Amino acid sequence: MPIHQPQQRSAAPATGAGEPLGVQQAEAALVEHYPRLVRLAYVVLPPSLGRHRRVLAAHGTVQRALPGARTAPDRIRVPAQSRRSSEATEEAQGPANAPYAWMRLRVLRTALAHERRPRWWPGRLPAPAALRPTLPVVWGLRLFPRAGGVDELALDRALSTVPGAVRAAFALQLLEGLSESGVRALLAEAGEADPAGAVRRAARLGRPDRAGAQVLLQSGEFDPCTVQTRPSDLLRRRHRARAVALAAALCVVAGTLAVAAERGVRGVADEGPAAGVTVPALDPAALLRTAAEQWADTSRIDFTAWPVRGDRRGDGELLGRALRAWSGPPAGVRVSTTPGTADVPPAQPPRLLFAGEVDGAAVVLFHDGGVRVVRYAEPLSGGGGAALDFARTDDADVTTGAAVVVSRTGEKARFLLAPWISETTTRDLLAPNTPGRPLEVGPDGVTAPVGRPAEGGACGSWPVLQLRSSERIVENHAFLVTDLGDLAPAHLTYTPKPGRGAPARQPREATGTEALLAWARTACSLRALSGSGVRAVNNWAFAEQRLPEGEASAEWLCTRADTWRGPGRVLVQFLQPADSPTAPAAVVADRNDTALCSRFGQHILAGTHWKSASGRWYVLAAGSRAVDRIEATGQVRGAVGGPTLAVRAPRDASVQLTARLREGGTLAAVR
Repeated sequence: MPIHQPQQRSAAPATGAGEPLGVQQAEAALVEHYPRLVRLAYVVLPPSLGRHRRVLAAHGTVQRALPGARTAPDRIRVPAQSRRSSEATEEAQGPANAPYAWMRLRVLRTALAHERRPRWWPGRLPAPAALRPTLPVVWGLRLFPRAGGVDELALDRALSTVPGAVRAAFALQLLEGLSESGVRALLAEAGEADPAGAVRRAARLGRPDRAGAQVLLQSGEFDPCTVQTRPSDLLRRRHRARAVALAAALCVVAGTLAVAAERGVRGVADEGPAAGVTVPALDPAALLRTAAEQWADTSRIDFTAWPVRGDRRGDGELLGRALRAWSGPPAGVRVSTTPGTADVPPAQPPRLLFAGEVDGAAVVLFHDGGVRVVRYAEPLSGGGGAALDFARTDDADVTTGAAVVVSRTGEKARFLLAPWISETTTRDLLAPNTPGRPLEVGPDGVTAPVGRPAEGGACGSWPVLQLRSSERIVENHAFLVTDLGDLAPAHLTYTPKPGRGAPARQPREATGTEALLAWARTACSLRALSGSGVRAVNNWAFAEQRLPEGEASAEWLCTRADTWRGPGRVLVQFLQPADSPTAPAAVVADRNDTALCSRFGQHILAGTHWKSASGRWYVLAAGSRAVDRIEATGQVRGAVGGPTLAVRAPRDASVQLTARLREGGTLAAVR
C-alpha cells in the first residue's frame, strides 16, 4: 500500500551557493525527493520504535522538515558544507540541488534527535523529539514495509545494534553516495559530537559485500513509502471503546453527585481516578490466548504460537494479581530484568502462555507484544514475597523461542517447552562422548528438574537441553540450549574450521562430534555471560595452527555471544593439545560491544604467548580465512605469508600484531 505523498510539483531551479532559499523551493525539493528523504529518515530512526511507529515517524520527520509558509527567506540558507556534500552527490545521485541539501540536513537533525535525551530526561521515556504529536496519524491499522529475506533481516538487526549517527553515516554513503569526508561534514552540521567515529563504525557494516548491502538498503524492507497493512488489536479496541463509554458514564454520574454533595465527591475522589474502571491491558478477561494447534499451521514460529497451558489458566484472581503486580509492583515483590528490558506496564493485553503450580509456587508467564516474556511467581504457602522477572525475546524463532525457565529451586530448574518440541534429552557439555539422557516432560509442557550450571567454585559439569523440533513444521533437527540465568535459555551453535578454497561456513547446530569436543573445552567460559541477556552463543573455529618444534596442532576459537538487545561479546580462545578432552581453553582476548565474529565482522586476528615442551617461549598468532600475511613488530619482529605465525620471543615480550587481507586492507589483533 503506497503511502500518500504530497501533490507533485515541479522542482525549482538550483539556488546559487550564497543565495537564500525560498519556502517554495524547499517544498519543491521535498516533493521531488520525498521517497528518498523518507527512506533516509526510516534507516536513521531508532529500530526500537517498532516498524509501525518508525514508518509514521519517518513520514512525520520529513513533513516536519518543511519550514513554515511565513519563514523569511534569509532564515533558509544552506551551510557551505552541505553545498559541498550536495555537489559531491550530483554525479552519483542526479541533480542534487541546494534546496534538497538543506531539506536533507533538517531531516537528518530531526531523525537523530530521537536518540538524544537531556541529562535530566527519565531513562525509560523516549527522547523529547519522539513525544511531539505529528502527522500522519493512523487509527485502526498497523503499517510496516514489505518483508525482505534473511539478508535484509540480518542487516536490520545489525543496524539496530549501533547508534543513530552510525546508521546515518551508513545510509548517507550507500543511499546518498556521499564520500566519507562529505558524511563527516554533514553529521557535524547535524550536531553530532563524533562524526569521524560514526563514519569509522559505519565502514564496518555490510562488509565484505558493501555493494550487496547497498542493494539491501534500497529494497522494500527499508521503504516506508510502500507498506503493508494489518488491523490493530481488534479485541483491545473493543475494550477501549467499552472503557471510554464507561468512563463517560462515570463522568456524568460524578457531575451529578458534584451538584448534589461536594463531600461525597471528595470521598469518591480519594479512591483514585481509576476506581471501578478496569484498564483493558490489565483485565484478565482481555488476555490473548493462542489456540492449541495454531503452531502447526502458521509461518510464524515464535512465542505468539504458544498455546496457553497450566492448570490455573482459568484462575482470574491469580491472573489479576499477576497483572496488577506488573502494572505497579507493591512492596515485597522482587523485580528482576535482563539488560535492555523495560519493566513498564503492558500497553495492550499481553498473551497468556502459562498459569499453574510449579515447585510450591503459582507461576504465570506472559508474552508482551512480541518483545518481552514476563514471569510472575507467588508462594503457595509460608513466607516470602512474590517475584516478577522480565526478559527480552523479540525476533525469537524455532530455537530461541523453544523454552522458558518456569521455576528455579536451588541447583535445579524446570522449563516450559514450546509446543513444537517433539523430543527432549539432557546432556553434559563436559562429557562430550556421553549420549544424552531422556528428560520427562509433563502434559502441560513443563520438564522434570534439570541441573543448572554451577555459578561458582569448580566447573565440573555443564548441563544443557538437547531438543528436537517436530516434523509438523518441517524443522526436524536437534539443537542445544543452556541456562545462563535468564528466562530464555541461550542457543548454542558451532562453525567448523574453514575448508581449503571453500566459501565461508555458516553456524550450525552444536550436536555433532566436532562441535561437542569444542564446547567441552570452552563451556566453562559461559560463566562470564550469566545474567547478561544472551540470545545465542556460537563457537567459531577460525584457524588451525601447526605448533613449533614438531608438536601437534592447536585450534583458535572465537566464542561470540549475541544478546537480545543487539550488542555482542567475543572471547577468543586458544586450544592447545591436552590430555583431557575437557581441559579448559585459554582466553586470549575479550571484547564487548563488537561485530567481530559475526556476519558483519568476518575478519579476525589474535595472538598469545606459548611455551613449548622444551621450555622455549613463542608468540603465536592466527587469522581468519581472508588473512594472507601476519607481521609482528615491537620487541620481536617477524612476518609470514599465510594465516598463522610463530616466532621466538621472551615470555613477557611486548608485540604488536597486524595482518593483511587478501582483498586489501589491514587488521589489528583483538585484545
